[in-house]
Amino acid sequence: MKTNDLKRGSRVMLANGWAADIMDNMKGNTRLAKVYGFETEIGSVYSHDIVYVMIGGEPIPIEHTKEQLKLKDQIERIFN
Repeated sequence: MKTNDLKRGSRVMLANGWAADIMDNMKGNTRLAKVYGFETEIGSVYSHDIVYVMIGGEPIPIEHTKEQLKLKDQIERIFN
């Protein structure tokens, strides 16, 4: 499944191991999500940080678009 196919209310797992609920029906490089981490908060997450969507209790891997992977590479070059 692609990140652009995720709908509001989808439970996802992020690359850092935290869970999140998608809060919008948008597409692109960022998504609005309620993230369950050190604190529960709502904010934007990069689409390339979404690695699984939970459907029926099963983790389904996420496929990223070329644009999302390009942004991921740019961010890694800046911060690494």
